[in-house]
Amino acid sequence: MGLGLGVVLIVLGLLFVTPVISYDIAGVDDIMLGWILIGAGVLTIVLGLVMTQQRARTTHVEERRIDRV
Repeated sequence: MGLGLGVVLIVLGLLFVTPVISYDIAGVDDIMLGWILIGAGVLTIVLGLVMTQQRARTTHVEERRIDRV
């Protein structure tokens, strides 16, 4: 889920940075909004990869105790 969200944020950011979309929001610079979305997308992808790598290296130990009476 994190990787897909990161890609979507990067694509939206690139749409705002390039002159493809000229969306005028009062008080918000379109190009700065685009760079913020790109940064958030890259950060989301990096964090998603780190978390996936940590899950892959996790080992589970099962301990069984037998009571001898």
